[in-house]
Amino acid sequence: MNATALEPTLLSLLPPLVAIGLAIWTRQVYVALATGVWLGWTIISGGNPLAGLGGAIEGTVGVVGEPSNTRILFFSLLIGALVVYVEASGGVEGFVRWLEGRRLVRSQRGAGVLAWLIGVAIFIESNITLLVTGAVCRPLFDRYRAAREKLAYIADSTSAPICILIPFNAWGALVLGILGGLGVADPLNVFVRSIPINLYAIAAVTLAGFTAWTGLNLGPMRGAEARAAEGKVLSPEGELTVDEQLFKVRLQREVPPRALNMLIPIIVMVVTMPVGLFITGGGVLGQGSGSTSALWAVIAGNLTAWVLMLVQRFATLDELVRLGLKGVEALLGLVLILLLAITLGDVCVRLGTGPYVAELVRGIAQPVLLVPATFVSAALIAFATGTSWGTFAIMIPIAVPAALALDLPAAPFLAASLSGGVFGDHASPISDTTIVASLASATDVIDHVRTQIPYALLAGGLAVAGFALVGALI
Repeated sequence: MNATALEPTLLSLLPPLVAIGLAIWTRQVYVALATGVWLGWTIISGGNPLAGLGGAIEGTVGVVGEPSNTRILFFSLLIGALVVYVEASGGVEGFVRWLEGRRLVRSQRGAGVLAWLIGVAIFIESNITLLVTGAVCRPLFDRYRAAREKLAYIADSTSAPICILIPFNAWGALVLGILGGLGVADPLNVFVRSIPINLYAIAAVTLAGFTAWTGLNLGPMRGAEARAAEGKVLSPEGELTVDEQLFKVRLQREVPPRALNMLIPIIVMVVTMPVGLFITGGGVLGQGSGSTSALWAVIAGNLTAWVLMLVQRFATLDELVRLGLKGVEALLGLVLILLLAITLGDVCVRLGTGPYVAELVRGIAQPVLLVPATFVSAALIAFATGTSWGTFAIMIPIAVPAALALDLPAAPFLAASLSGGVFGDHASPISDTTIVASLASATDVIDHVRTQIPYALLAGGLAVAGFALVGALI
């Protein structure tokens, strides 16, 4: 669905800000996102609320009709099926037993470090990272009475921040595609030069590792850990985005725990991602389709799980179909939230929310101010829209050409745009990665946001200071 952006005004900030405010106040993410979409279309319709309702419905249908969005939604549903398959085949239990048998995880620290290591190792796609980390580590966090909110924080801080540091994955393909569209002579070189100064991503990953090792508790995380120590996995107000019990399926016959039943499908999925990027990019990884490759990867993972379960005679074909539908059912709530989040992002594009925020700092000319201002602008856009990818699409075409026009190196401005997008995305309660991190860790979305923000702000503050220094040196 082609979006036509309006002239950016102060009103363009209203839908995302209302959605964020309602999400925090009511703790009902569905209502918050739907209200933001309706309000945005009401503004587009000249203030007519009924026309806004009609526009919101048609806008949502249009978003579903966009192939890349449809692939993301299918990917999310099929991830649910894969989680059920690796659980029902004894893969998760087998992997946990394998770790415990070798005494690799014997404490909260061990569980936290394992979550961090998985997040760092699986850098192909952020949602895959989150869901694998959650599936493997949630039982360990519960066993050692560590807060699920801390698992969500560690998983969230090693998903997007790691993915954005790697050129050859879905995230890298997006950025390289944007740079190529801007006519940048050597996009890969610019990207590689931006990696060492992608300061928020580096700070977030480092802080998460430090937290996993030391048990650092900032702000509301202290209360979450104290509650978890009493065996309570959720706060009194908390609600799960997904019914956790839907994943706990059992086959009619006894299934011996085998770690390979989880590891092999995940390895196949991880390997399929770059292969998909290579094929869809015509032999060039950086030009591949991230959404197509991710969908191929999760399909490959599911098919591998099918083969393993059929060969080992754990399930019949009929049982496999029913198991897959159980997993899809478990993620319907998540997919609805993702759909609403994508639709709100589309509304923000139409209203010109991103360009309006960017214009607020356009007049800053000194690099010592301009580089950190680029970071802050990207952070505000990502926080308001809930999308880091959408922020990249807005900020990179503004920041990189502006740098080149001022005879300044493009890499610091690219790094600031990417860092700001990931930071704002981390802090936003309407972000898809925030939601998926909560799902994977089986904790409440708003509880995850509340406990993660102090860590994100600390890493963000370090990034602002670092970008000021970078700006002073160029």
